[in-house]
Amino acid sequence: MTARYATTEEINDWNSLIIKNPDGGNVFSSLEYAKIKRMNGYHPRFVVVDDIAVTVLEKNTPPLGRLWYLPKGPGVTTKKKLLNVLEAIEPLAKKRNVFVIRVESELPKTYEQMLKRSGLIAAKAIIPNSSTITLDISQPIDDIITSLPQKGRHAIRRAERDGVIAEPVKATDKNCQTMYDLLSKTADGQFGIRKYDYYKTYWQEFEKSGLGQLFFAKYQGKVVAGAFAMAYGTKSTYKDGASIRRRTAYGASHLLQWRVIEWAKSKGALVHDFCGSPPSDEIGNIDHPHYGVGRFKLSFSKNVIDYIGCYDKVLSKKRYDSWLKIGERVYRSIYYRRTKDYYY
Repeated sequence: MTARYATTEEINDWNSLIIKNPDGGNVFSSLEYAKIKRMNGYHPRFVVVDDIAVTVLEKNTPPLGRLWYLPKGPGVTTKKKLLNVLEAIEPLAKKRNVFVIRVESELPKTYEQMLKRSGLIAAKAIIPNSSTITLDISQPIDDIITSLPQKGRHAIRRAERDGVIAEPVKATDKNCQTMYDLLSKTADGQFGIRKYDYYKTYWQEFEKSGLGQLFFAKYQGKVVAGAFAMAYGTKSTYKDGASIRRRTAYGASHLLQWRVIEWAKSKGALVHDFCGSPPSDEIGNIDHPHYGVGRFKLSFSKNVIDYIGCYDKVLSKKRYDSWLKIGERVYRSIYYRRTKDYYY
């Protein structure tokens, strides 16, 4: 396989090229995502390896050189193709003084040992759905809702009976602020979130491109839950979700998610990714920090999937070792102090 940088024409048509990849494409490899990640200090590079489009996010980390991160990429479906793509892009990376290439393909977790035997090194996941729950939405919409677990169906219908209104809304500045306020309260003490400007830019840019949609659920005129979803090729992704802590309307978040699924299906999605859950061997562990998240998503589907997560292809062992020992910690600390945001 041979690798080269994409032409201007190819970059302008980047989403079509990503969707043609063997894995059907991933929204986190999209042109919009790459552009938004500039806000986190990344420099997008667009690479073509034979007929595979590869989105690369580059971090400059002097004096060690540069780091290449392939968000949800490369878009391959076999270990052999993954290794072949990495071999092909290595010369390009070395010319950029890259010391490590971090990959995040959605290969099954069962590939882990084979990847390690091939010299790749496991790294901490960046996009938080190395384990996730998916729902087949290829069937007629009436068949989908009747196939849901009883708890999910009951919650959706109960919310409708009780007067909850769930619908898509424009990602105006006001609605983005409302969503962010909900997200902040949901995250408090549970998980970290980025700054408001990042989310606002993300939601508005994906809406503008036709790939994303913001949703609100209201009860008695008050917003009680919000969600942001994306549809890309035949896949949809539930990226952000939030709700008020004091439950005032049973099933509001379920009805909201159902509206997301209806929208995703209307956009041509065949599979809906709930984007994150405890791993399959801990899905029932009540002590897992994301147990509640997993329980909610299981009320729509029992299909828990474990991916490989992130793996590093080391190009310079000496510089990589220095990165692990001190470089990464220093860069993350400096970046957070300067921006109050997360490095990756």
